Parts: sequence; C-alpha cells; structure tokens
Amino acid sequence: MISEKKTVLVVDDETDLREAIATALEYEGFVVVKAVDGDEGVKQAELTKPDLILLDILMPKRDGIAALKDIRGTEWGKEIPVIVMTVLDDMGKIAEAIEAGADEYLVKTNIALGVLVEKVKSRLGV
Repeated sequence: MISEKKTVLVVDDETDLREAIATALEYEGFVVVKAVDGDEGVKQAELTKPDLILLDILMPKRDGIAALKDIRGTEWGKEIPVIVMTVLDDMGKIAEAIEAGADEYLVKTNIALGVLVEKVKSRLGV
C-alpha cells in the first residue's frame, strides 16, 4: 500500500474496463477518479489535478488525443504523467499520442491489469 494517497484519473468509455482498473488501483491504495469520455476527462482533470492520468484514445465526444492536448495546454497539466491506452496497435497513433504529450502508450489487449498497476506505481515512484 502507498503511504501518501495519490490520485489517478481513469478516462475510458468501456465501463467494465474502467471499473476493473479503478478497483485494482483502489486496492493498491490509490484514490481513483473516473470519466467516461474525453470531455468529462478534461473536466475531471481540471477539478481534481490528479497525480497521473490513464487515458483511452477512442472515445465519444472528444478522443483521448484531443483531451491530452487540452490537458497539456494548461499550466497544471504540463507535468502530470499520462499513460495512453488503446486497442489500436498503430504506429501512427502511437506517434500522434507521444507528440501530443503522452508519457507512455499501452495497447490494452497486450497488457495485464497487474502490469498496468505496476506501471502506474512506477510512474508515481510508489
């Protein structure tokens, strides 16, 4: 368990996955804030100023790359670690996400939940 509670924002339109990630992170002692699309993700990021953001790319209203650009365009959002998650194993999308400011890019189908949690912990130094 982590000694100082860190907040993670999980932005994903897939309810089951969003809830599974949230449950796994909460079990490890993180405070989890959830959003169902890019618009809500940007609003929640602005409200909560999370320590890390897990961000899906393919979402309704505003995709993850547009949301990431909006977050990175703010003073408070410049330094927040962002791990982008997607089902796309596409080098063009990977490059676009990294260019927009993603710290890491994960393909959902290639990563286990436990590994995702370890990546979050590693990024936050806990």
